[in-house]
Amino acid sequence: MTTDPAHASSHPNAPSVDQSDRHVPINLRQSGPTPVGLLISTRIRKSPYWHLSVEAGCWRAEVYNRVYHPRGYIRPEDGGAMAEYDALVNHVTMWNVAVERQIRVQGPDAEAFVNFVITRDATKIPSMRARYVILCNQQGGILNDPVLLRLSEQEFWFSLSDSDLNLWLQGVNVAKGFDVEIAEVDVCPVQIQGPKSEALMVDLFGQQVADLPSYGLLEGTVAGHCVVVSQTGFTGEKGYEIYLRDASLHAEDMWNAVLEAGKSHQLKVIAPAHHRRIAAGILSWGQDMDVETLPFQVNLSYQVPRKKEADYVGKQALESVRTQIEEGSPPFTHTLVGLRLGGRPIEEYAPDFWLVRENADSEPVGYITSPWYSPELEGNIAMAHVPVAMAKLGTTLFVALPDEYADTPGEPVEATVVEMPFRRSINPNTRERLKDAGLDAAV
Repeated sequence: MTTDPAHASSHPNAPSVDQSDRHVPINLRQSGPTPVGLLISTRIRKSPYWHLSVEAGCWRAEVYNRVYHPRGYIRPEDGGAMAEYDALVNHVTMWNVAVERQIRVQGPDAEAFVNFVITRDATKIPSMRARYVILCNQQGGILNDPVLLRLSEQEFWFSLSDSDLNLWLQGVNVAKGFDVEIAEVDVCPVQIQGPKSEALMVDLFGQQVADLPSYGLLEGTVAGHCVVVSQTGFTGEKGYEIYLRDASLHAEDMWNAVLEAGKSHQLKVIAPAHHRRIAAGILSWGQDMDVETLPFQVNLSYQVPRKKEADYVGKQALESVRTQIEEGSPPFTHTLVGLRLGGRPIEEYAPDFWLVRENADSEPVGYITSPWYSPELEGNIAMAHVPVAMAKLGTTLFVALPDEYADTPGEPVEATVVEMPFRRSINPNTRERLKDAGLDAAV
């Protein structure tokens, strides 16, 4: 994107934020909340759990992977999202995450095909294990960051984030001709998250689930219907996902069985807890990164292994970028950082990418992607894209918050660049475990 400096200070999209490394700039227009309703029509899919979420009190939703996605159960007057947070960190919660559409790759060449489309080494994933992975385009941009489940030597499921990979995977194979079948399957997950999740899952599946390692899988049944269980989640808390096979037929049976088993554990149905995933440093595709974001910009360098010999989509571009970074000349303008910032508690989703400034009265230089209030840290935290030169830990920046959150309306609040995750995860991810072990993340 080219920027006219003379026009920078007045344009509502704030082009003073350098986006010269992007083809399509992030829309930084500060338009605030928009008082319109969500149209429910046949253009967007209703998951098998949609009506069950409505019965559980869902009062707002958005669209994710072309599926209606519940994003609130407890209304603001009753505590809203922060009351849902309390249920997550103190008890156990169930989330309708059927929007994580499942794309199955199955056949004699399944491992080789998956190894060609992900940056990590698929040959090192044992059967009945899962991994967090990324898929990139030829320029190294992140297309998706799913959880990849390996059910057997010849069967993988991509549990998608918010971009539809099905057509892309099929298109790749038109040219490559691997002996695989690639198709979406009728499998819909729910997440069971929180400190009491293990006890609830033991009630459903027996003691074997307590021995399941992080990213481990097991087969089981709920209400007589076949499921796959993974020890994964979007929170950093102890948690699981239950993938229901033939979900269109059995959604009610499984959902109600989990609710019944959860009564003794104070189970609540809540929306995906973005306030907790931010504290854990877990990224959200389409919010913290997108197809024009390189893994090295968003703390995902460990997803680009130095020792993977096999070719994969984007390998040449990513190796070139790594070399440029090591030579001190990264080919991107901004990088993702964690911020601790002032202001009043941010207890609701941000409708805009709030702007970051070098000084209180300077032009914007970056933007916040994911802000929330952290009860444990007793302050606001956020992920933000800032210029590479301003990403050093301890750097002081300023954030232009909406008036309802600013200490003084119209005046930016002070922010400090800090390490992520903001608080230690109960269920550490790969990046945290590598850091704890003092290992190079990009091996």
